[in-house]
Amino acid sequence: MDIAGHLAQLEQDGRRLADAAAAEDLAATVPPCPGWTVRDAVTHIGGVHRWAASIVRDRLDHDPTPREEDLETPGSRDPVEWFREGHAALVDTLRAAAPDLQCYTFLPTPSPRAFWTRRQAHETAIHRADVESASGAITPFPVEFAADGIAEVVNDFATRRRSFRHVEAPRTLAVRPDDADGLTVTLAPDGVRSRPGADGAEATVSGTASDLYLWLWNRPAGVEVTGDQDVANLWQRIRVRW
Repeated sequence: MDIAGHLAQLEQDGRRLADAAAAEDLAATVPPCPGWTVRDAVTHIGGVHRWAASIVRDRLDHDPTPREEDLETPGSRDPVEWFREGHAALVDTLRAAAPDLQCYTFLPTPSPRAFWTRRQAHETAIHRADVESASGAITPFPVEFAADGIAEVVNDFATRRRSFRHVEAPRTLAVRPDDADGLTVTLAPDGVRSRPGADGAEATVSGTASDLYLWLWNRPAGVEVTGDQDVANLWQRIRVRW
């Protein structure tokens, strides 16, 4: 996906998140995130949006607020309106950013502007699903966007840390969307790597790209796991950290 596509998805999912939160009891629990309420989810992503916008807007070459407790919170303001304000500011900041923008990033990227637009689109999408889950149905993601999100979590986030040092030998997990290209992930003591194609693995997880995107982010999803369930369970050890 290109910057325009990510920006459009970020704008859409931010609005859907706010609308879902406004229609929900802010004290309702968010099933995929133990201990979180809708208010917590809205406050978290609203702070993240302000953090990301500050990096792009001020062309920062460092992470200004790496800790959750440092992120701005709405205080006595209505958290949904506070979120809408920060989301709109982030979209405007990314839209206005120069193509040659130079600033802090933390994953491989063709450009900082491309990085922040993509990362915030996926950050917002997953938390939109979290907020929607408080009342039940999650709006499916477009296939191209979900496939892009699968690539980000598998090829970028999962490779940042050695989460499987305890594994005696490499294990393989095929990710097989029924509406997009598949891939095979190797979980090994020396790190995570992937290759195109979803065959010959010890375990296979199948479903729509949208559901696989959620599953890979450790969210409940309507996927089917065949083969060695223990291999699929290994994925749950991955914890995404910036």
